[in-house]
Amino acid sequence: MVRRVSRLLVAVVGAALAAVMSVGTAHAAPTLAAAPKPAPAGVDITGEGLAEPLRLRADTDAAHVTAVIDQVNWFGTSGAASGPKAADLGPKYTVVVLAGDQPKQTFDLYPLAKGGPRAFRPAKQPVATKVRAGWFLGRLNMSETLRTAGVPLPRQVETVSGGVGGGERMIPEETLDPGRDIDQAFGELRRLLLLNAGVVIVITMGLAGIALLIRRRTR
Repeated sequence: MVRRVSRLLVAVVGAALAAVMSVGTAHAAPTLAAAPKPAPAGVDITGEGLAEPLRLRADTDAAHVTAVIDQVNWFGTSGAASGPKAADLGPKYTVVVLAGDQPKQTFDLYPLAKGGPRAFRPAKQPVATKVRAGWFLGRLNMSETLRTAGVPLPRQVETVSGGVGGGERMIPEETLDPGRDIDQAFGELRRLLLLNAGVVIVITMGLAGIALLIRRRTR
């Protein structure tokens, strides 16, 4: 009889432990899935007024790299077949997006084009991926983004509206508030510790119950 009761309690404790651990795994999975992807290593910018390429890297110029990439990372699969007249485009700046040391994408930006900034994505890209050449309306803050990154452009009135690409900050708010990610990490750690404490309490109570029943049966 004592053995049956002991086996039953062990089974109950094991089931409770498995349920708690499954909850912990389910809670941790979304956290891992939501982990941000590593940012590209940087961008190279060439064009009018630059005697040599402007090389920006994430480890030293993270905010500028993010802001420049933000100018081109929203383009759709296809753009307009033709753009403004050459005389209306103004200075051209070629942006090459890097992953590690390897160029992955290239774009031509025209921040001072008449009618608003323009961008052109060539069909020929550094990687083998096939894309369709196309023209796109650029973000209204393109000129200021490039200027603050080091491109010799005249100062423009600061614009926080992103134009056709959407309204966003020139430098994303996440970059300006790194403490938010730290607070989130500590919150996740605190919940994990509470979950582990619950597991220990369940096991302790189960073992205490088994010991108490065995003690009563053996008297």
